[in-house]
Amino acid sequence: MTKRSEAKYKIDRRMGQNIWGRPKSPVNKREYGPGQHGQRRKGKLSDFGTQLKAKQKLKGYYGNISEKQFRKYYAEAIRMKGDSGDNMIGLLERRLDAVVYRAKFVPTVFAARQFVNHGHVKVNGRRVNIASYLVKPGDVIEVKEASRQLVTVLESVALAERDVPDYYEVDHSKMTAKMTRIPLPSEVPYAVLMEPNLVIEFYSR
Repeated sequence: MTKRSEAKYKIDRRMGQNIWGRPKSPVNKREYGPGQHGQRRKGKLSDFGTQLKAKQKLKGYYGNISEKQFRKYYAEAIRMKGDSGDNMIGLLERRLDAVVYRAKFVPTVFAARQFVNHGHVKVNGRRVNIASYLVKPGDVIEVKEASRQLVTVLESVALAERDVPDYYEVDHSKMTAKMTRIPLPSEVPYAVLMEPNLVIEFYSR
């Protein structure tokens, strides 16, 4: 198990929110942060602190992406036409590991990254093992035939704790998924409020 995978619930506690909406999250029992100073009363956050928290929350949600990679999404988002916050969410949702997670082929976004890295996923019939690969609307994502009976996959498909968003066409009998369009932030089924515009402001300073 990777360090990031083991630390996923630490992200929840640091944020003080159950960011994936999972029943196992420790925030459901303890809403304070991790470590010996976690229960200290927190003061009001500055504008910088608010923006930083929004960035850490969004970055953590997509599997604690590296800072270097996350900054690249910001740079690409401001280059594109339209609202930069919307563009950033669109880019993050196009990540192959995010698509695998949304399609319910695996239970967590951390498991999705590992699943892709281990070569269990094909895009348009070709094996892709890069979690950050950007899927385009119309691309067909499928679980490799030899991997369809994995316990993780079968259990995840049966999970009732989340639904597949309507900007995907998913066939769990064939283990295929297709992104029909790039979603707006309001359409993405986040368990907590995400504020991409604060993330844009953070990097624009």
